[in-house]
Amino acid sequence: MADANVRIPTETRDRLAALAAGEHMSLRAYLARLADTQLTPAERAERAEQARQKLQAWNGYNPDAAHAADLDAELDRRLDQAASL
Repeated sequence: MADANVRIPTETRDRLAALAAGEHMSLRAYLARLADTQLTPAERAERAEQARQKLQAWNGYNPDAAHAADLDAELDRRLDQAASL
């Protein structure tokens, strides 16, 4: 595997190194694990679509865009409320 250089602020590098050390890992191994465990935006969208299709097949639920926006707004409202507690 070829190595790559990535320019980041020193503070960020130090924080990542501390996180890696806390996991008893090298920074290189920690970053590789981090990259392997995160989804790209395309992967997240694909999984969301698969989940939507499974939910629709299971119970017929298929909200239109306006209903989904209302649900998102309600979720945001509840998260804001919980964060203020």
